[in-house]
Amino acid sequence: MVSGNNGAAPVVAFIGTTPNIGTTSAAFATAYRLAELGGIEVGYLCLNLKSAKLHRFLGKDEPDVTLDRLQPELRSASLTPDMLRSADYAVGGRANLHVLFGNLNREGAEFVGAEEIEHLLDVAEKTYGLVVLDVGAYWDNAATICSIRRADSRVLVTTPALSHFQEDGRRWIGSVSPLFQVQPNQYDCVIVHYPWRRGGYRMNDICKELGTAPIGEFRMNDSLFASLDRGGYDEWLREDPGGRMAMRKPAVKLLERHGVRSAFPSMVRQPWYRRLNVHRNGVGSS
Repeated sequence: MVSGNNGAAPVVAFIGTTPNIGTTSAAFATAYRLAELGGIEVGYLCLNLKSAKLHRFLGKDEPDVTLDRLQPELRSASLTPDMLRSADYAVGGRANLHVLFGNLNREGAEFVGAEEIEHLLDVAEKTYGLVVLDVGAYWDNAATICSIRRADSRVLVTTPALSHFQEDGRRWIGSVSPLFQVQPNQYDCVIVHYPWRRGGYRMNDICKELGTAPIGEFRMNDSLFASLDRGGYDEWLREDPGGRMAMRKPAVKLLERHGVRSAFPSMVRQPWYRRLNVHRNGVGSS
């Protein structure tokens, strides 16, 4: 397996152009597929310091451990892989997917510094075979900046709405990200589609505007929204016909990029996988 920095696990960071467009849903679906198809231990760190929602999507209204409850260990740089594993949540039906839920104490977000985040990422890279970071859409915090700089792959999530990919995308990815030595062409792009919206700008147009590379699309539907409301998002990804395909092709691309191949040899015999290789530079559906 091709590892990340200093022989550590590869890190994939998801960031949205705009709040509340489905960044967490797309990021978690990708992590689920990475664990499913790669057969490796995947660590999903929710680094939303002010708007963490994944615990509700998974039916854990009061998680036992969240990011803010690890503050003593992070501040003293004493967190270990064993401690992190004891703090994570193993997703039902997908035991090799481990989730660290994000901040529940919004007021504590401003006290999370770069040193704490860097220490958390150092430990996560030693704990799991691959790390997925969800940093939402806010740049005014150490979690976003450290994650984007550290990541081996960066996935930008946006929608076909002009105000999202053009206005917000230009503001953050075009203007702010380069201040931290990460250029737009260092991002892959996922487009989120909603069931009530038809038409709009195409993937190639959006990526050209942003300067990013296409990696896939995430199509939301009524059954997905219902699963989020009832806290059964993992069940939707496992059992729903649409859920079983969600973010599959982007996950395959990421597994290939980071050299995670030995764990899914049977997959290469699937017709959809062969077609993906033939059209490797094209845009996949969700």
